Amino acid sequence: MSPAVAVIDIGSNSIKVLVVARGPAGEVRELKSRTIDARISAGISQAQPKLRAKGMAAGLAAIKELLTVAAPFSPVKTMLVATSAVRDAGNGAEFRQRVKTATGHEIRILTGDEEANLIGRGLLCDPALAGLQNFYAFDLGGGSLECLLFHDRRIHQAASLPLGCVRLTERFIRDAAAPLMAVESTALALHVRDALKRSGFIFPVIAPAAVFAGGSMTTVRILQAAQQGLKFEETTAIIPLIALAGLLNELAPLTLEQRKSIPGMPLARADVFPVALITMVAVADYARIKRFHHSLHNLRWGLAEEILENL
Repeated sequence: MSPAVAVIDIGSNSIKVLVVARGPAGEVRELKSRTIDARISAGISQAQPKLRAKGMAAGLAAIKELLTVAAPFSPVKTMLVATSAVRDAGNGAEFRQRVKTATGHEIRILTGDEEANLIGRGLLCDPALAGLQNFYAFDLGGGSLECLLFHDRRIHQAASLPLGCVRLTERFIRDAAAPLMAVESTALALHVRDALKRSGFIFPVIAPAAVFAGGSMTTVRILQAAQQGLKFEETTAIIPLIALAGLLNELAPLTLEQRKSIPGMPLARADVFPVALITMVAVADYARIKRFHHSLHNLRWGLAEEILENL
């Protein structure tokens, strides 16, 4: 195999590491991955977003830990990237300097276009998607929603929209610890539909296959696995719209503490997960999508493939 490379993705809701190497057949092979929920994006919905001290401290601690996770593989290159939360924050440069001082690593800030295109590149590394030629791809994070349309496995359209689940929870949900209010759900879904309409992203009349990446859809499968008594990898990657809508209906009447008690529910996502479901259902309704194919190959994989190509 080729030498190992590592990517640390500093997202709005979680921070992740991926260590990979290129296999004998040229494929990108995962050597190690790990996710830490750090929620550096608290306050992202404000008119002038600013990273809070608690979020920056949690983010720095997570980055240090993930660098330690990658170290035994002796990566020849380690890249740190940040997306919506750091990109939009007025004090993002301060956080970057803190990380540089503590670890010696620079943080590359990705533009929305770069983020969307690198997610697309990562999805093309997923062998489970090898048979798809024309398809949508969506990735929902804490700060943004990336939308892509592939024709003949090439990105035909790409858009990055400020529809992340942390951002929208702060904006639309009065009390994230309380049951979801119908008026909040309706306003949020209408906002998502309006943002998609105004984005300039053209949705074909006949919807192609649709792929969905990101932690929110991963959470859907984690909950399904717990409910069915299966390991995560034993669950189906095909998630029907009706399953998302059904899960939303189950969670809407619950308090935050009740959501946290659901088997498999990631505690750090329980407050924003209902909003994530509303967003995913609204996207499916607007684009006339009946089912999603979940993929774990997104931004980190795209960056890793880019690094390997340039070694």
